[in-house]
Amino acid sequence: MTVILATACAIVYGTADFFGGLATRRSQVLSVVALSQTAGLALILGLLPLLPGAYDGTALSWGLAAGLSGAAGLVLFYRALATGVMSVVAPTTAVTSAALPVVFGLASGERPQVWALVGVALALGAVLLVSQDRSEGGRVSLPVVLTSLAAGAGFGGFFILLAMAPHEAGLWPLVGARMSSVSAVALLALLTRRGLRPGPGSLHIIVAAGVLDMAANVLYLLAQRGGLLSLVAVLVSLYPASTLLLARQVLGERLRAVQVAGVVCALAAVALIAVAQHP
Repeated sequence: MTVILATACAIVYGTADFFGGLATRRSQVLSVVALSQTAGLALILGLLPLLPGAYDGTALSWGLAAGLSGAAGLVLFYRALATGVMSVVAPTTAVTSAALPVVFGLASGERPQVWALVGVALALGAVLLVSQDRSEGGRVSLPVVLTSLAAGAGFGGFFILLAMAPHEAGLWPLVGARMSSVSAVALLALLTRRGLRPGPGSLHIIVAAGVLDMAANVLYLLAQRGGLLSLVAVLVSLYPASTLLLARQVLGERLRAVQVAGVVCALAAVALIAVAQHP
């Protein structure tokens, strides 16, 4: 059941990211993040009475911390999507967010198989390959690559911090996560004097991204409570597969041969880590 939940989570995350990427082409990044996170908060508040779990202050605190990390990752991720190629940004972010929980697991005493460590090394090589692109005779800009890596670090932190919450708290950690993320983005918009009004025809896309993202968070929390963090996190990080499929079919994005090799390595890396971590 853990593998099924984590795989479903990856599919939903990838679809949410695709909608989020589309929305950033019509609206400001902060507007997309703030409104999508608000839509997610509304969804989790509606689900709260339907699923088991009791209020826990510690769980809420871990959720608040996770929300700040996730919000930072989301802002950076959407910014990278708005300025870079979706089918390059997504895998780069994914392998980074996959590697961090593995490193955390090692520091916490987990001893994964050698193949898991090989997968981490393969993931780092994939980052170098997918960052190779030629746009008007050049390559993917270094800021886009660094932004993608930073976004992955934010997502990896989100996975780790959320996993620290007591399991008995149900969905309360996600309530805390959304409360802090919405507040942080709203404050950032206020400080930078940027409006949160969505662009014409983008509100429904933003809401879809937020609802799907929260649904994926619920699936992640349920999967993580039934399995190892290092296993679940890397399975969830397979989400670029659905993002890439949608980007190719809907947007017609094409990759160079070296980028295709990088994408294959990225997906193979997270799959290798997941298989190696299976108990």
